[in-house]
Amino acid sequence: MDRTTNHNLDRRTALRGALGLGLGAMIATPARAFAEVSVLSDYERRLVSVALRERDRVGAMLVDGSVVALADFARPSHETRLHFVDMVAGRVRSHLVAHGRGSDPEHMGWLRQFSNGVGSLATSRGAYLTTEKYDGKYGESMRLRGLDLDNSNAYDRAIVMHPAWYAAPDMLGKFGKLGRSEGCFAMDPDQFNEVLWSLSGGHLLFADRIGDV
Repeated sequence: MDRTTNHNLDRRTALRGALGLGLGAMIATPARAFAEVSVLSDYERRLVSVALRERDRVGAMLVDGSVVALADFARPSHETRLHFVDMVAGRVRSHLVAHGRGSDPEHMGWLRQFSNGVGSLATSRGAYLTTEKYDGKYGESMRLRGLDLDNSNAYDRAIVMHPAWYAAPDMLGKFGKLGRSEGCFAMDPDQFNEVLWSLSGGHLLFADRIGDV
């Protein structure tokens, strides 16, 4: 694996314990599933390709590969850029998501830089494993573990997925962009149940400038 650290690979047993689940067999993707979906755009087909690539790359770390989340930070915050790829049904559902203040210091609505640094308040690129749910500052949220060198500090930085008022669609009408997080994947509170239903407990979240690579 090109970016997955040996240190994180050595933590597989610890991750199993944290999740309270054994690593099950990956859910097979029917070969015809995506081929039968003619409504996918070229961009969505690219998302499917990236989801398959990243699931294959870190699949041994996952409990469930049936849904893969992709955060495409090549897009501005006023566009939907957190995509849930249903690997079985061949569907893509897209949502708004905020990026970190340290990634957009001038608050222009575009992610300018990634950082894994503690105290950077920035978004990190790479593959994340979703872990346990918890009640936090913004309500029910979900912890993440970074699987790559580029996001290895995610757990220590408390980088999570959570709902937030500043990531709701009404921010677009007022300011033309979402607010910024401290590096977390902040979403519209009305849509956050989608995360809890689809991604909790050992799924993959991958973040990068997907539209640029």
